[in-house]
Amino acid sequence: MPLAKPRRTLAPTDIADRFFCPCPRGLEPALAQELAELGLADAVVVPGGVGFSGRWQDCYRVNLWSRIASRVLWRVGQTRYRDEEDIYRAALGLPWPKWFTVDKYIRVNVSAIASPLRSLEFTTLRVKDAVCDRFREASGERPSVDTARPDVRIHVFLTDKEATFYLDTSGEALFKRGSRQTTGEAPLRENLAAGILRLTGWTPAEPLLDPMCGGGTFLIEAAQMALGLAPGAGRRFGFEQLSLFDADTWKRIRGDAMARERGTAPPIFGSDIDPAALDASRANLAAAGVLDFVQLQQADFVTLTPPCPAGVLVANPPYGVRIGDTRELHALYPQIGDALKQRFAGWRAYLFSGDTELPKRIGLKASKRTPLFNGALECRLYEYRMVSGAMRRVPREGAPPESEATPAG
Repeated sequence: MPLAKPRRTLAPTDIADRFFCPCPRGLEPALAQELAELGLADAVVVPGGVGFSGRWQDCYRVNLWSRIASRVLWRVGQTRYRDEEDIYRAALGLPWPKWFTVDKYIRVNVSAIASPLRSLEFTTLRVKDAVCDRFREASGERPSVDTARPDVRIHVFLTDKEATFYLDTSGEALFKRGSRQTTGEAPLRENLAAGILRLTGWTPAEPLLDPMCGGGTFLIEAAQMALGLAPGAGRRFGFEQLSLFDADTWKRIRGDAMARERGTAPPIFGSDIDPAALDASRANLAAAGVLDFVQLQQADFVTLTPPCPAGVLVANPPYGVRIGDTRELHALYPQIGDALKQRFAGWRAYLFSGDTELPKRIGLKASKRTPLFNGALECRLYEYRMVSGAMRRVPREGAPPESEATPAG
């Protein structure tokens, strides 16, 4: 069966290369906005991520600065296919020895949507064989595979007819900032937390409160944003393992990032009823270098006094996935609604939940519901604008309807 002719392979000598940044589903527009702020004006939004054209210095900057992207993938080839052997021959035709040396440990990942192939594991094996065979042809040696700690990650994405080949310029996922010391029972990934903060419209000019802070992910992301700290400043990247890596350019970009750091941050507050969670938050904040810029206290959200007259409240309350007894949760959510109504007039509140029923027990009408995904779990970000006299309560289960708006204070 003849192989369809591959499309042009993109090479580092091109004026502009094509890159793709996967991200948590629902955050694609936020990521496109972030890339535009980094000077990449041609971002293309697709389900699951954002593509862009750029030079390698742009690739370095996105890896260093993006808070929402999961990875930055360099597109190195694309072809039509019918079976695994088509994909093998297309991979064999790519100049892998030009991009990295034979002593690098490799890993191949294959993902697909609507692919007719029956086994992605077999396809992964054939791509690995093609890469190794290409090295053997070039030098008589082949690279070794290390799925746990590879130097170079190769990604292949399959649609029903096309295979696209990528080299991973990030290495470890970008949400692994390198500063998390401890985790709670259900930690929120850093890039999802950063995307939620962007969706709230919060800016460093406003106070921020997380009254159920757990390991402090929202607090860390907010403090680093306010201080102008690059999220990737404390880690290594996959592009450093590639032959085209320009150490001088990377040193300059890192130096520019350090020059943008600021020494002050707005009021950022965190609290949690669990002292162990606060210990975890302190450890993570300290590792991220922002402990001095966040005020922590042990407190129950349902009795918490707001630290400021107005601001942005963001929380990831338990919703029964991994943590939270159902009966306790059914009692907690009405108390959250009461706390917002009685004490948080003037605040914008944002609650992230993977349960569509529990937020109904809050008893307040959400002004916005934004679909997001936490991994494979479909979630919602609920917005409550606590303007005095403007929030109409939603009748809780078993309660009579209210005919008038109930003040939020």
